[in-house]
Amino acid sequence: MADLINKWIDGLQRTRKATFGKIAQIFGASDITADTWDELEALLIQADLGVDAASDILNNLKQQVNRQGITRSDEFEQLLRQELINRLDAPVFPDFSAHTPAVILLVGVNGSGKTTTCAKLGKRFSQQGKKVLLSAADTFRAAAVDQLQVWGDRLGLPVIAGAPEADPGAVAYDSVQAAVARKADLCLIDTAGRLHTRYNLMEELKKVYRVVGKALPGAPHAVWLVLDSTTGQNALNQARAFKEAVQVTGVILAKLDTSAKGGMAFSIQKNLGLPILFAGLGEKPEDLTPFDREAFVDGMLSR
Repeated sequence: MADLINKWIDGLQRTRKATFGKIAQIFGASDITADTWDELEALLIQADLGVDAASDILNNLKQQVNRQGITRSDEFEQLLRQELINRLDAPVFPDFSAHTPAVILLVGVNGSGKTTTCAKLGKRFSQQGKKVLLSAADTFRAAAVDQLQVWGDRLGLPVIAGAPEADPGAVAYDSVQAAVARKADLCLIDTAGRLHTRYNLMEELKKVYRVVGKALPGAPHAVWLVLDSTTGQNALNQARAFKEAVQVTGVILAKLDTSAKGGMAFSIQKNLGLPILFAGLGEKPEDLTPFDREAFVDGMLSR
């Protein structure tokens, strides 16, 4: 448990140093004044929570401070911690036991970390005793297929891949059929990166979604959006577009350890209501960690 807590503290180091560490400095022995609130609001916005989320948090804190008669700033540090935790849903991980195979579609923009995340998820599920098949359906980025195959060889996971520039829908279809034939428990499909502002590219992603359903009725059983945590508030527009296009059911925050903008998680939750399922806290396969809202908040506020 201590190692896991330290992993969150280390992984959120940049976010903490950039903004949330400054928030912790507010909690001294001084009285709560208008300046205290102004400073806290400015830091919350700088921390990439977004104006709306920051305003909601501040309003709730003011009500609690008045209700409890708190006058000193060090007394409401715990209130802020709990308010931030309450802003994040405790993730409920899907039960795929009724599906053989369960098909998970990984989507996101170019460079978000989908391919690496796909491999890390495969490793995690295989360690749980699941038979996993990886699908290299990102046929537009030449290195993506090679990258996933290298990961597959390293982790001992089978990879289904098509020819370079093959139709991604065809690769996804073949992968699902292979997973059925091999009686795999899970089929993880790495799709091509899509700019959420490009209509034709999003339409192609919708096609992959439909084709997977033809290969196995009811599939995909989950669509997980991989977001690059370093993009901050820009990730919100990405998430909204993908949710509308392919019915995203969960979010994975990749590269959280290299980001100073971890506060965007609160904005994702407030505006989209999507559960955050995993967070990337390092480069190793085991560094893809199930999202823990308390550890996340404590990692940001840690002194």
